[in-house]
Amino acid sequence: MKLLITFVALVFSANTLADTIIVQSTTSTQNSGLYDYLLPKLEKDTGIKVNVVAVGTGQAIKNARRCDGDVLLVHAKSAEEKFVADGYGDYRRDLMYNDFVIIGPKADPARVGQAPNVTDALRRITQAGAKFASRGDDSGTHKKERSLWKEAKIDPDAGSGQWYLETGSGMGATLNTGISLGAYVLTDRATWIAFANKQDGTILFEGNPALFNQYGVIPVSREKCPNVHRESAEAFATWLLSEAGQSAISGYQVQGKQLFFPNAD
Repeated sequence: MKLLITFVALVFSANTLADTIIVQSTTSTQNSGLYDYLLPKLEKDTGIKVNVVAVGTGQAIKNARRCDGDVLLVHAKSAEEKFVADGYGDYRRDLMYNDFVIIGPKADPARVGQAPNVTDALRRITQAGAKFASRGDDSGTHKKERSLWKEAKIDPDAGSGQWYLETGSGMGATLNTGISLGAYVLTDRATWIAFANKQDGTILFEGNPALFNQYGVIPVSREKCPNVHRESAEAFATWLLSEAGQSAISGYQVQGKQLFFPNAD
């Protein structure tokens, strides 16, 4: 109820809000088309226009630490919590989730599709010497990938430039590399569903609890960044967390498939 009241109050005080804010964002929300769907609804309700800077989560957080942005919308919870603990964010709230999947060629030379868990899937790739394309860009997806290698007690850097290929690029470019080389790739499901260049690529491993992918929203702190558009940032976050925003997130589909699942706390 408190959230709803706050949202209504913000809507009625829209004339006091900044016309435009900058959202430092992960790429998956952009690449999946979610913003094209959500932002017109948000602007209609609040009057706020949003400029999205879509980069890897690590870069988005660095940009926000430099006060180049009003809101963060990313997916690396421990890094997000540190951002808030260091005083750069007013708060962090769970917003929505989906999951990661491992894609690869349909022939599946490493037999990843037969793996009982993600640790075994990664071990199969290593043992087969199969190519694996990594973003290598400190994004939320890259952070997740590196944590999975660590849990599997595998050092992929030992195969750097041989079977382990770091693109230093976003998800779309890394998927293109993986598809062209017949490599395995860890990707968020939303980007894969919206990805147009699938060719021989397919989802080979999915559904493991370790592949859960949580997104969070964080208004940037005015104490650290005096020029931040704090009221508009709060209105943006509050709308996303409200019944209207959560319903809009739930309603977004590509090819008849829901890409994100709201879970505001």
